[in-house]
Amino acid sequence: MMTLPNFSLEGRLALVTGAGRGIGKAIAEVYAQAGAEVVLCARSVAEIEAVAAELTAAGLKARAVSCDVTDVAAFRSLVDGLERLDIFVNNAGTNRPKPQMDVTEEDFDLVIGLNLRAAFFALQAVTRRMKELNSRGSIINMSSQMGHVGAENRSVYCASKWAIEGLTKATSIEVAPLGIRVNTICPTFIETPLTKPYFEDPAFGEHVRRMIKIGRVGQVDDITGAALYLASDASSLMTGSSMVLDGGWTAE
Repeated sequence: MMTLPNFSLEGRLALVTGAGRGIGKAIAEVYAQAGAEVVLCARSVAEIEAVAAELTAAGLKARAVSCDVTDVAAFRSLVDGLERLDIFVNNAGTNRPKPQMDVTEEDFDLVIGLNLRAAFFALQAVTRRMKELNSRGSIINMSSQMGHVGAENRSVYCASKWAIEGLTKATSIEVAPLGIRVNTICPTFIETPLTKPYFEDPAFGEHVRRMIKIGRVGQVDDITGAALYLASDASSLMTGSSMVLDGGWTAE
């Protein structure tokens, strides 16, 4: 009889950026419940401390570390100070929807600066540290369905996420001999504090629900199962790939 897949994260350390709210918070909570010690990273000190306090009060292992991932040196120092590192969720990101003709240099620098530049150097810091620690780790870059298709008002965001897809594939090839895996999760629109303002436009909400063939906007718990799978030994053969959780958006 086949052995059940092993989804336990017992004894592992997981670093999650953008962990104070939304998808990052949900993933961190699930990882802690699966047995990992979770390091919650974000600029928002109060938010990550609140999450850490809730988890530790439940008897789980978590700590909050405030850091701005766009500060490459500060994030590298944080990573280099970790005594072990088994799982990394490269989740911090943003968007500033706007027609391509109206995008300013400030818009471009903000989105690319966090979604690509910071993500790239965060990934670099983590792969270097995993190599030093001889950690056969799992890295999850948070991408998007918009890393596979295009959409109006999202030229810069799409550019950043298509880049993340390429970065993931290239890096996975380089670090595979070290036993390090790198994959992406590509959600459709998920109800989070970041996306909430978008749905204040009824026409936008109608468009999204039409494009998501399952007929509903995603929730954070639609993402956590994939995040647990990719972090665990259950996905030990998966690297350089994407889990597209889009309710059928990209099927059309």
